[in-house]
Amino acid sequence: MRIAIVKETSPGEDRVAATPDTVKKLIGLGHAVTIEAGAGLAASVTDEAFVAAGATIAPTPSAALSDADLLFKVRRPSAAEISAMKPGAGVAALLEPYGDKAFADQLATAKLDALAMELVPRITRAQVMDALSSQSNLAGYRAVIEAATLYGRAFPMMMTAAGTVAAARVFIMGAGVAGLQAIATARRLGAVVSATDVRPAAKEQVASLGAKFIAVEDEEFKQAETAAGYAKPMSAEYQKKQAALTAEHIAKQDIVITTALIPGRAAPVLVTEAMVAGMRPGSVIVDLAAAQGGNCPLSRPDALVTVNGVKIMGYANLPARLAADSSALYAKNLLALAPLLTAKEGASFAPHWDDEIIQAAMLTRDGKVVHPSFASAAAPVA
Repeated sequence: MRIAIVKETSPGEDRVAATPDTVKKLIGLGHAVTIEAGAGLAASVTDEAFVAAGATIAPTPSAALSDADLLFKVRRPSAAEISAMKPGAGVAALLEPYGDKAFADQLATAKLDALAMELVPRITRAQVMDALSSQSNLAGYRAVIEAATLYGRAFPMMMTAAGTVAAARVFIMGAGVAGLQAIATARRLGAVVSATDVRPAAKEQVASLGAKFIAVEDEEFKQAETAAGYAKPMSAEYQKKQAALTAEHIAKQDIVITTALIPGRAAPVLVTEAMVAGMRPGSVIVDLAAAQGGNCPLSRPDALVTVNGVKIMGYANLPARLAADSSALYAKNLLALAPLLTAKEGASFAPHWDDEIIQAAMLTRDGKVVHPSFASAAAPVA
């Protein structure tokens, strides 16, 4: 199988879909790897390092793609990249398919078999392919680092002859992968950390990291999780009580980091304008959901907004700010997926269509949009 890696074209995207280590392993599996010149430079990987691992360097994207059986990318391919690929080839990337009928149609029209890495199911055997988790982990870490920079004060308590510096109080909203890493990072920096989540099981995870759990823990809350581990919709009465508790707690915090995202839907509002008005000047909000509308309605993607002295920063792509590490993890996600895309080592592109991982992630196949969540939204291809 001929695998192509090209330079990312999305604004601000410094990651790359391969590393010398994964290239070497792909070649060891019998595949050929072609990489566009300079594709890894923003992630601190030189062309020479890729060549040493066994890859071939192509001068342009079209040269890398023209004969490729499979394209590995971080973000969705551009129109030019799609048109450069041969019909029947495959694409594996974070395709961001929600709400974009035209893009799904474009992949189908080009007869590309596309897998969306964000749709890989969260089952045990797919953990090593779970790109959302690998990238969210780093996003949670980086969110705290960015917050500390914006805060402009010390995180840990410091006792000096001139007086005592109080520890920063950090509130993490959402205790998923990003939130738990944010808790751990803030704790390592010496902050007093609290967190909230709508799932009862999160309480134990938060406590295990040394943070205080904040929630209205009534009978409804205790039943707020499905057997599969997902949160149930809460009643309006519960939401009102939780909002009141959150507003009271936020008013005492120095830093708030929000991490709540819902695939295919606008991000839920967690920090209202009224809550922001109740925060002290100098406080910081870091909104990881800014690109999906924001957990705070005042946040803007990749922009710093200051309201009554409260700094609100909405980051659209925190993993790209750690390009070397995030690329290494993402490349390993793709490497783990590769055996499910061929019949045997060194064979051509032939996904295991009946495998539950492939079925969950497959967006387009044989000229059609096939994923059940998107097929009805896309026009059939003749």
